[in-house]
Amino acid sequence: MASDENSKETKTACTEQIIEGCAVLEGNKNECEIVSKENFKVPDTGGGEDTETSSDMELGSESSLQGACGSADGTPVGSFEEPKELVDFKLIFNKKKHDICFPLDETILALKKHFESLISVPASMQKVMYKGLCKDEKTLREVSISKGAKVMVVGSTLSDIIAVNTPSEQELKEEKAAAATKEPLCKQKMHKKILDKGVPEDAQPGIKNAKDSLPPYPLSGMLNKSGGKVRLTFKLEVDQVWIGTKERTDKIPMNSIKTIVSEPIEGHEEYHIMGIQLGTTEASRYWLYWVPAQYVDAIKDAILGKWQYF
Repeated sequence: MASDENSKETKTACTEQIIEGCAVLEGNKNECEIVSKENFKVPDTGGGEDTETSSDMELGSESSLQGACGSADGTPVGSFEEPKELVDFKLIFNKKKHDICFPLDETILALKKHFESLISVPASMQKVMYKGLCKDEKTLREVSISKGAKVMVVGSTLSDIIAVNTPSEQELKEEKAAAATKEPLCKQKMHKKILDKGVPEDAQPGIKNAKDSLPPYPLSGMLNKSGGKVRLTFKLEVDQVWIGTKERTDKIPMNSIKTIVSEPIEGHEEYHIMGIQLGTTEASRYWLYWVPAQYVDAIKDAILGKWQYF
């Protein structure tokens, strides 16, 4: 009899806790009583008095009390994280629009990573524009992106960059022929037409047989295969090299560069021809002319690492 009374007192106490909590949240004691009765309903197994005693003991156990009245440390069961506030807006990239729904308190960097799968441009090569350039560490709320806003993204895929710098069929034939005869780069027709123009007036001074560290400013005064001005900026903190021309600046992840080849320019050994391989084949090499000789090894070390073999 003492055991039965203890069980009944335990059930009554637990039921009162549920009713009290439910009354605070919902203000409806009757509904909570129904829920509490369901929680403590014991199926009829036909086992007689022994079965009923066993069921009462289970209901009074520690595990049953935790399941009905909350966890052992008092944490309410079924608590959930507050839902994030979302904003709907338009992404514009290459004249195409995409519908975006994204949390207002996420950062621009997180948004860039979300864009990667949509536009195939790595986050590190994107610029998000909304009322000016959006900084990575800012949230969408901080840059005032609101419902219906039009957010523009500027960036180039690696395939776009490679396509711009891929030589023509004629240039490929000339390159293969020169490679077969082991002709120096400066003697090959595709390079000679650039070198014959002479050292650019704004080329940085080259030093033969010297090895210097990269300067704290961009390397400029070089030419590309189209004869256009080129500058190299090394962003070691984000593992990128920026190849800049008058028309555009391509931000290349250094780990995407396969290899770098270089040779001194005959008659001007203080300068080199350099090919930065952006893709898997030699056809994807970005050619630079009049690279100061003293920086060649530092460029290779910065992009490929000091333990590369050349």
